[in-house]
Amino acid sequence: METQFYILLSLKTPQGFCDYGQYFFGNDRQAAYELFRQLKGSEKIKDNCLLHIDLMETVDEIPVKIKTICCNLEELASNCKLIAREIFRLKNLEDMI
Repeated sequence: METQFYILLSLKTPQGFCDYGQYFFGNDRQAAYELFRQLKGSEKIKDNCLLHIDLMETVDEIPVKIKTICCNLEELASNCKLIAREIFRLKNLEDMI
């Protein structure tokens, strides 16, 4: 089974965290880790942090959380722009090869 990588977006609600978005990277571990390293936010998870971004990996179709950062709304907007740009670049490079 092939390992897949994705970024998971979640927000805090009174009932706990709710997932609301995913960005898929396919099986490119290096690209996923490198992009996650560039994201704005804090690795120190605080109780008052409402927005989380997780780097996820599927192992035998089971999701595994690799890293988490928390961010504010401005950082989230910047991160989403960066993620979309990088995925666009990666997918277009794949088509050229």
